[in-house]
Amino acid sequence: MSGFEDAGNDGVPHFLGHRERLRERFREHGGQSLPDYELLEMVLYRAIRRGDTKPLAKRLITRFGSFAEVMSAPPDRLMEVAGVGEAVATEIKIVHAAAMRLMRGEVLNRPLLSSWNAILDYVRAAMAFSDTEQFRILFLDKKNQLIADEVQQHGTVDHTPVYTREVIKRALELGASAIVLIHNHPSGDPAPSLPDIEMTKKIVDAGQRLGLTIHDHVIVGRKGSFSFRSNGLI
Repeated sequence: MSGFEDAGNDGVPHFLGHRERLRERFREHGGQSLPDYELLEMVLYRAIRRGDTKPLAKRLITRFGSFAEVMSAPPDRLMEVAGVGEAVATEIKIVHAAAMRLMRGEVLNRPLLSSWNAILDYVRAAMAFSDTEQFRILFLDKKNQLIADEVQQHGTVDHTPVYTREVIKRALELGASAIVLIHNHPSGDPAPSLPDIEMTKKIVDAGQRLGLTIHDHVIVGRKGSFSFRSNGLI
């Protein structure tokens, strides 16, 4: 079999021309000009130096649903897709880590409540596409600036154990004046369950006794987010 079976009349493989055309569109119009699968193709170029990456990009989008969900998928799930080895999975996770670092930078060193949309974007990117529940806390100082961002618990597909005593204890250890509670629903629906509501009330009550403000509890999912405060539950 010839190494140039995908070559044009000039002997140059078709994928080389395609890659350069994509790069040119990206340079001229930015990432917004590319659909999810084409942007993913370009990410894959670094791990797959030769060959057409479009079929693999489309398989990944079909499997996970979107560019964001591919980036957020765990390496072991990525490698369930034909054509994805450690090199490809690692490259995808590097891009995801870089994006998270950039988004986290948007919320550091500024009052949290004045950059609320950036916070929502950050936590959705970090948690909304996970296939297991996580419980995260943002710890704030008296000026509502971020002291720490910690994942407190990892759970199953539909449950994360949350212990009021541990939440309050950690806030006191860090000298926090306020916290924001965040968890995800892998089902995609961010609507709170009755246990979510009861757990939040226990933490709010405990915080009030110790002068700790619970600004909000946000649930994130593929279908959006739910704010306890905006919906009158805090």
